[in-house]
Amino acid sequence: MTDKKVKKKVAWGITGSGDKLAETLEVMKRIREEYEDEVDIRVYLSKAGDQVAKYYGLTPFLKEHFSRFLVEENSNSPFLAGALQLGKFEFLLIAPATSNTVAKISLGISDTLLSNSAIMALKAFVPVYVMPSDYKEGMVVTKLPGGQPLRLRVRREDVEHVKKLATIDNVSVFEEPRDIYQVFKKHFKLKTHSVAFEYRKS
Repeated sequence: MTDKKVKKKVAWGITGSGDKLAETLEVMKRIREEYEDEVDIRVYLSKAGDQVAKYYGLTPFLKEHFSRFLVEENSNSPFLAGALQLGKFEFLLIAPATSNTVAKISLGISDTLLSNSAIMALKAFVPVYVMPSDYKEGMVVTKLPGGQPLRLRVRREDVEHVKKLATIDNVSVFEEPRDIYQVFKKHFKLKTHSVAFEYRKS
């Protein structure tokens, strides 16, 4: 009788941004399938993330493809921050991350589940990867749940928080859902998609 292999764990945080949410879920589904024998991906939604996932009709997708599915009650419940500090996760991934979450982490404000978890992870030398919804200053076009385009302005102030976040030790900031493939490839050394991933520290 052989011992059952213990999988490594990854915490995936989802905040209240609808932009690139569907694309991120599809990427994470493929990654879960590819790394099924190696990695246990556990999903943590902020309160706003839970609302937005429902608004876009994506909650059934999450429940179907990810067995570990928890929603924020407060900054310490579920107790993700503690689990990160105890080294139970290889890294924390927040994708997509709203401008609110990015600003809080960059400023050290830990009053939500994911901002608190990120800050506690960094104190314990656990890597944090963040995909901001507001990455570059200028105009962006996203989609509403019905598929209608929505034109939005990414403010300079929000981009400044992204830049500040990228300077924090052990934080890596990236722009597109496809970049997540390289995050997993870096940590788990399995053959996966060859997609350029840049660590942005400026």
